[in-house]
Amino acid sequence: MLSISFPAILASSVHDIKNSLTALRALLGQLENVYHAPKPPEFRQLEFETNRMNNSLMQLLTLYKIGISRFSLTIDEHSAADIIEDIVAQQSSLLSLSNIQLITECHDELFCYCDSSLIGSALCTLVNNAQRYCQSKVRISVAQEDDYIVFCIEDDGKGYPKSLISPDYKQVPQTDLATGNTGLGLFFTETIAQLHTKGDKRGFTITDNNSQLGGARFKLYLP
Repeated sequence: MLSISFPAILASSVHDIKNSLTALRALLGQLENVYHAPKPPEFRQLEFETNRMNNSLMQLLTLYKIGISRFSLTIDEHSAADIIEDIVAQQSSLLSLSNIQLITECHDELFCYCDSSLIGSALCTLVNNAQRYCQSKVRISVAQEDDYIVFCIEDDGKGYPKSLISPDYKQVPQTDLATGNTGLGLFFTETIAQLHTKGDKRGFTITDNNSQLGGARFKLYLP
């Protein structure tokens, strides 16, 4: 009987899909150049959805590599404000089209040691989720708490379902059948956070419904 490794087949399929998605994004860029400004808002929506799919596929591949011990972080010192600015640059246009106010708060002197590409991707996914479930506001902030730099994403929606504020989401993605939320972004961010260590401290995440805006709150702690 053939020996079939489903995770390896899945990873190979994800690679193929990601390659097709890259070609689709390039084609979308060419089509955008055909239109004179202002471009139709549908282009922003297409850009958002293709970026979201690309992030999800990247996260799946990263989790696969972590699972087979073939992954390592690229750690360096980064300005927290720069990470936030990159997220705003990627998200602000679509948020404005949806009439969603994006609020940011970060002091320039805050720095953290992290893999900024992975952290940025994870936070972008969570901002996307907040945008889908909020009413009109999303807030991104960064602060220092003891020996941790804390990235916080809040919204004014209905809050997380119980399945996503229990410790279980840190063990395996939890699918909320009512909303279609898979919890992959939360699981990915928790996994990446735990890979960030300093001395005896390790990164972690917290989800609750204690947002200053009245909805969901996500906190990422990096040592």
